[in-house]
Amino acid sequence: MKALVALILLVQLPTHNAVPAAPPAPLGCDDPESEAAAEVAVNYINGHSQHGYKFALNRIENIRVLPQGLNNDIIFLELDLLETTCPILSPMPIANCTVRSFTEHAVEGDCDVKLQRVDGILSVLASKCHSHADSSEDVLQLCPDCPLLASLNNTEVLTTVTKALNYHNSKTADAYLRLLEIGRAKIQYHPTRAVSVEFAVAATNCSAEVARVNVEACQLLPEDQSNFGFCTATTVTRPSQDLKVDCQLYGHQPGVTYSQPAQDTSAGLVPSVVQGFTNHNLRLSHNNPVASESSSSEFPTPMVSAKPVAKRAVAEVAQHDKVPRPVGFVPPPPPPCPGKIHHFKI
Repeated sequence: MKALVALILLVQLPTHNAVPAAPPAPLGCDDPESEAAAEVAVNYINGHSQHGYKFALNRIENIRVLPQGLNNDIIFLELDLLETTCPILSPMPIANCTVRSFTEHAVEGDCDVKLQRVDGILSVLASKCHSHADSSEDVLQLCPDCPLLASLNNTEVLTTVTKALNYHNSKTADAYLRLLEIGRAKIQYHPTRAVSVEFAVAATNCSAEVARVNVEACQLLPEDQSNFGFCTATTVTRPSQDLKVDCQLYGHQPGVTYSQPAQDTSAGLVPSVVQGFTNHNLRLSHNNPVASESSSSEFPTPMVSAKPVAKRAVAEVAQHDKVPRPVGFVPPPPPPCPGKIHHFKI
């Protein structure tokens, strides 16, 4: 009898329809989670680049998160990067690298990166990057006397690199150095005529003294002993002649390699296939088959164009509005994207 009464009371209890849970709010470009994903992406890009310089984050242009299941998300990032003064072979952490100023003729990188986050752990699945120098007009408008980037294959640039490295090898008592690549070059016309160059080098198995006798016998150190470095040099030809060279070796870095053969400058340099380019393009230097040749289908269409950002935000808010809301509910504003500029806008 008591069981029957309990059953009747249970049936008479009011029933409530379950309200569907609201989807998580979309990430903003300046949210800590977005910044953490961007940091992983930038480290990946620098770790897989083979030429030029390391890049630092300037701004997160857009972020999109696609849930894949419990604690499993796919994240699409659109990033603006800026070239730093750290060569790609430098052991300096990117956090300690200085971003080149606007008047140094800055180079900007644009990257789309696809990541996966599983149980809070981020990993990069694919990336597409390219980079370009700021326009000469923009630099000269702000700094009319600032020297501009010159072609890496410019005759004066090649002559300066040759003179600089030969001069260093003639004066040092340490290892004989070979040229790996020219990183940047600038030519100044007024008030003095000067050429400034930056280039990567590698130590050989010869001392500079031995190389003077038989330079053909000098070969790069094997991978387990490799020693890369970097040189800066400036030659002035007017009003008086002058040459300044500074070369530093980083010491052996396990796991750090360089994919191209080195060049000997003792007999001079000849123009190569880099003619016409003033900077190493991330699209070509990024050592990831998916990164440089991936089709746009790897990335959702909204990540390809920056124009529809506002439309995407409106669509996401509209999706939120499909969830039952109290009377008078005001939907939240769209997430702030693009994010803040960390350095300067090109």
